[in-house]
Amino acid sequence: MNEASDPSRVVDLNQRLAPASERVGELLGAVRNIASKRLQQWVGNAFEHVDDALFDLAEKGENNAAQMHYFDGMREVRKRRPAVERSFLGVINRSIGELTHPQQSANPTAPFGTAELTLVADNELEESLAITSMISKNEARLSRDLFAVNQRLSVICGGRKIEDSSNPMAPSILAQAFRQALHELNADMRVKLIIYKLFDRYVLSSLEELYLEINTELMRAGVLPQLRHEVQRGDAKAAGQAAAGATDEAAGEIPSDLLQTLHALFSARRGPAVGDAGMHAMPSGPLPSANELLGALSVLQSQIASAGPLPYAQPDDAIALSREVLQLKGQLLTQLGALRGERPSHVATIDEDTIDLVGMLFEFILEDRNLPVAMQVMLARLQIPYLKAAILDRKLFAHRQHPARRLLDCLAEQAKGWSEESDRDRRLHDKVKSTVDQLLHDFDDDMGIFERLLLDLQQFQDLNKRRSELAEQRVAESTRGREKLEQARRRAAREILDRIGEHKLPPLVHGVLARAWANHLVLTLLRQGEASPELRSALHFVDDFIASTKPATTPESRQALRQMLPGIERALRQGLANVAFQEQDIERLLGQLHTYYRQQLGEALGAAEVVTVEEDAAMLAIPDSIQPVIDHDTTPQHPVEEETVEAPLDSPEWHQVQALQPGTWLEFCLPDEAMTRAKLSWISPMSGRYLFVNRRGLKVADYSPQELTVLLTDGRARLLAANALFDRAMSAIVDKLSHPDAAPATGTAAE
Repeated sequence: MNEASDPSRVVDLNQRLAPASERVGELLGAVRNIASKRLQQWVGNAFEHVDDALFDLAEKGENNAAQMHYFDGMREVRKRRPAVERSFLGVINRSIGELTHPQQSANPTAPFGTAELTLVADNELEESLAITSMISKNEARLSRDLFAVNQRLSVICGGRKIEDSSNPMAPSILAQAFRQALHELNADMRVKLIIYKLFDRYVLSSLEELYLEINTELMRAGVLPQLRHEVQRGDAKAAGQAAAGATDEAAGEIPSDLLQTLHALFSARRGPAVGDAGMHAMPSGPLPSANELLGALSVLQSQIASAGPLPYAQPDDAIALSREVLQLKGQLLTQLGALRGERPSHVATIDEDTIDLVGMLFEFILEDRNLPVAMQVMLARLQIPYLKAAILDRKLFAHRQHPARRLLDCLAEQAKGWSEESDRDRRLHDKVKSTVDQLLHDFDDDMGIFERLLLDLQQFQDLNKRRSELAEQRVAESTRGREKLEQARRRAAREILDRIGEHKLPPLVHGVLARAWANHLVLTLLRQGEASPELRSALHFVDDFIASTKPATTPESRQALRQMLPGIERALRQGLANVAFQEQDIERLLGQLHTYYRQQLGEALGAAEVVTVEEDAAMLAIPDSIQPVIDHDTTPQHPVEEETVEAPLDSPEWHQVQALQPGTWLEFCLPDEAMTRAKLSWISPMSGRYLFVNRRGLKVADYSPQELTVLLTDGRARLLAANALFDRAMSAIVDKLSHPDAAPATGTAAE
């Protein structure tokens, strides 16, 4: 039997349920069971993917320490997962059960309100930002369904008003309850941020299904069966809280808390209506329709398109374009007047907000030092197409995945790494220009053009990315090889010099060790490794070879020397062959050594057999192809370390350098060199040096952490922002409107 048709089961809305009634307990129990079942399943799904996510990061770790960090995180999550899940589900279940008796408990959900996020300790800022981002994104998406849940819970809780801030199933409270539950986990913030991302993906992103199930269950039980899922607009505060879910097609409002905030800021900035020539003057006639605005913009757009392509952009072009961006509002009014026969003094508030918002977006683009000037100038030409797009589709500013927004972000990301030097064939410059020109010439009212141009640009980007990644890989491998070689040369030199110590070796023996045998040690280290028996054998030869130079003045010492010589000869033949000695060179060198050892043993030699003590003669035994690892007289007992650059180890710049990750772009302005933009491609696990490449994957420079810190401190290098252009612009616009007397933001810092 359908419960909704059973009069005994339908909730009388004129008589709200008493909080202590059996019916309330039954309905709340049903809600709690639905929520518990769904949340348990989704949280479990999130944790099932933690291992894979951390394992992938461990595989990509730059060194063993980074890898062990993620493996330790995996072990900790496996161990503490049951406690985290119990804590999270326990808080939510208790909170649902206590909805009807808030005065009887300390309200465990209270600490999870959004106000808490504004009072967060510095060391928790990153965590709070991640949670705030999750909450705002999902509140905007789910507001209508959650509003209906709130209304129905208010009815069954005796009329007590249930809002997002008091509903235990709201995104904000779920996220904060999960944050509290993660206190059970002894893991650092990098691991926790991965878990938060998975919580967002598998729990918060699924809440629509939970709300639908709860609303359906309560409707079936007769609770507000005719309720429309719309947010009431009674007062300004309620409208602000519910802006994300409000839909008003006639006014064209945008479903976003951000845009609601911007609307309020624009209104506050304009102040009361005045009778001047500005757009916010009192209306003197019918407001221009959206079609009239689009028609006027199309005329202005065609004028720009017909003016022909811009010459290669110069800094002065950006200044001139800044003036044009600011003048567009007046030009639009003038063009509207030309089309309708009289200049309008007013447009709809939502249209004026859109015009101002797009204008500020393109002001930001022309001030954003993350973009090279040539790219700023090209992108600024898109102001009118983007204003048209925003009027046609108000969701452009509200949705990160909107094709027009993604296209501008993609253009800016490509432009960020551009420089004349890295784009000598102008492929990227011409691609950006082609995309801009197509929008100027072809965009009328078909929003599909943004999706098509985005797809084309992504294909161009993917092709270039594959090429640059191959070049980057070769550069990194080459650098890694050079570092391994240098490390092996230092190790070989140190081993030989430590063994020589204070011994004064004959030039012939020193020459063999310093050149041929040192190179043999280098190759053995590179091919066989530091712990190999081959290396131990090669080092044992050094000891024997040095010992063989000690004077043999007694029968016992001469006998010991004779016993050593066959082993020395065998090892020397193998080692010399390893470093590409020719057979005749080996025989010539061994012949000289035979003569030397006969002298050591006191055997009589002919005049032609006497071994010279001159260094040059000793070096003649070594082929020119064998490079010296050690110089005889100039090398101290330990190799000279590279000169280090002094840098303050507790400065903000030092911490910036330590936090850099591959993929970060920097701009370098070095004396007597053109400005260069380069991406951090690789951090050497051996030397710690930072390798930078241009957008084609070719090496630009490499710096030690100390050197890079000094460049940042002196202003000769600066980080470029890593987040998307649109996000940076929205933050800067809100900040500018909130603090109108502050200096304009230029987007110079990496956010």
